[in-house]
Amino acid sequence: MKVAFFDRDGTIINDYPDHEWTEVKRPEFMDGAIQTLKEVINKGYKIIIVTNQYVINEGYITLEQYLDITDQMLMELKWNDIEIHDIYFCPHAKAEGCCCIKPGTGMIRQSLKDYPNISLSESFVIGDSTVDIELAINMEMRGFGIACGNDCHDPRITIIDSIENLISHI
Repeated sequence: MKVAFFDRDGTIINDYPDHEWTEVKRPEFMDGAIQTLKEVINKGYKIIIVTNQYVINEGYITLEQYLDITDQMLMELKWNDIEIHDIYFCPHAKAEGCCCIKPGTGMIRQSLKDYPNISLSESFVIGDSTVDIELAINMEMRGFGIACGNDCHDPRITIIDSIENLISHI
């Protein structure tokens, strides 16, 4: 199974400074995200979201707020005929040092336990942060960074200007 491991905030939906998440009531999709997700699925990939949500344990939002935003996002995607295969999130604070917070590999490793037929060599990670790029490197996978600097020279990593540019690279 080929999987596109998508970051959520700043990749699929808008991201905000940590303290502003408290007031977010509805997800706003990034320009081009819905169409790109459709095209990725049409190319034979399953979509799995891997998202750091340290804002939960750091006290900016509750688990219920996270689940509400995620449910609204999934409903909108379903209305657009986009199936999300699964979602993994890390609620731990940055200082907790867990293995699942990106660039740690815990979320992808859990997906491999849940779906042993995932082919990492045919899969990729995409996100808007250096932690997403570092996750791809840590998993020895292809990775795409959306408008984020990358001073590593790993040939598996491609920096793209926006999510819409992804399709021409896969």
